[in-house]
Amino acid sequence: MALSFIKRVFTFGDVPPEHPVEDRAPAPITEAESVQAELEPKTRAEDLPVAAVDPVAAIEIETAGGPVSDAPADMADVDEPVSEAATENDAAILPGVEETSELGIVPLSLLEAEAAADVTSAPIEAPVLPRGFSTASAAPETVTIVPPAKLTWFQRLREGLSRTSSQLTGQIAALFTKRKLDDQTLEDLEDLLIQADLGVETAMRITGTLSSERYGKDVTGEDVSRIMSAEITKVLTPVAKPLQLDLSHKPHVILVVGVNGTGKTTTIGKLAAKLSGSGLKVMLAAGDTFRAAAIEQLKIWADRTGSQFIGTKLGADAAGLAYDAFEQARANKSDVLIIDTAGRLQNKTELMAELEKIVRVLNKLDPDAPHTVLQTLDATTGQNAMNQVEIFRNIAGVSGLIMTKLDGTARGGILVAIAAKHKLPVYFVGVGEGVDDLEPFEAKDFAEAIAGLAPAPH
Repeated sequence: MALSFIKRVFTFGDVPPEHPVEDRAPAPITEAESVQAELEPKTRAEDLPVAAVDPVAAIEIETAGGPVSDAPADMADVDEPVSEAATENDAAILPGVEETSELGIVPLSLLEAEAAADVTSAPIEAPVLPRGFSTASAAPETVTIVPPAKLTWFQRLREGLSRTSSQLTGQIAALFTKRKLDDQTLEDLEDLLIQADLGVETAMRITGTLSSERYGKDVTGEDVSRIMSAEITKVLTPVAKPLQLDLSHKPHVILVVGVNGTGKTTTIGKLAAKLSGSGLKVMLAAGDTFRAAAIEQLKIWADRTGSQFIGTKLGADAAGLAYDAFEQARANKSDVLIIDTAGRLQNKTELMAELEKIVRVLNKLDPDAPHTVLQTLDATTGQNAMNQVEIFRNIAGVSGLIMTKLDGTARGGILVAIAAKHKLPVYFVGVGEGVDDLEPFEAKDFAEAIAGLAPAPH
């Protein structure tokens, strides 16, 4: 049936010669005739003309209900011959039939695949959106995350002292713009350096050297920065010393003191990290019995650094804790015992008396204990730090300094003034909260960072 239907479709144009078809165009239909045709009743099926010969072949009538099975009908059962034109048309429509060209036989499936590929490869034109809108990309852009390069210690130090150096060098550059070095200029420079907390002694050294080298000549800000760096280095070099540990003592006792908020507990944690990392056995004692947060913070540092920890209840006697800590550290053969203390203002007599008591108790256990008394100084306090050093040195016998919070301060020059006046060793400086942000004090690096100079080769 299917084949006969296809044959009819592709042979409907073959009209027998006895029934010629007139080649004429249909007469145009007027609007009135169109309306009239719509109003007339539709012709019923029984009124339609009946052809003299049934156009449906007998074989189609027999198979009108569809084949009994899915198997195709035998082509041999078709009586009527198939014309050559119909065969060619069948080949163009039926799947699986190969199309013949001058180049040979090409499978129809291949042609269909090529056509599908052309459709998929054709670019899809994006719609034009109004102003203020944009199309989202189909695939998200791959963002490569590059870890930031690790800064050297000098870079971190210079970055931390950037406010101090930029303020100082900016004022110096403004002072020496189109101006020869004379007495008035030297006096103005001296005042500027004192205001920057460098101290009177250091300021006079810088202006004296500058006068001997460049008096009466044109001076640039770079000239002043170079001389300033050299003179600050001379002041700081004698105090830039390493912290000596006498490991013949078991334990070597380090007592950390300072006013509130100078970073004592954090500094202790950083020191413990350095010492325990080198293989020493360290014990941390929470002597700040006034703050529960300080006790907990030191416990966390002990756990993080693999150090032993000893604490007591809130409000307990700090001198008693120091005694217990020393005995336990000695029993455990600890190399270093670091004792935290409560922050106290240098003008509070009763608090300073308590600190003095801790020192006496340790001294009874070991005549040389505490072997090292470290005072933490907050760089942001400026000139007030000078007074703190003097009082703590008299009460607790401070033997060395650690300057903290140099990052972000414009008053970092106070360390120079303290070093010039008290001549105390400066063991470490801190420029952040990380473990790596506490490093041994280097005079030349600090001086160059203050002066805003690039690091010179060592």
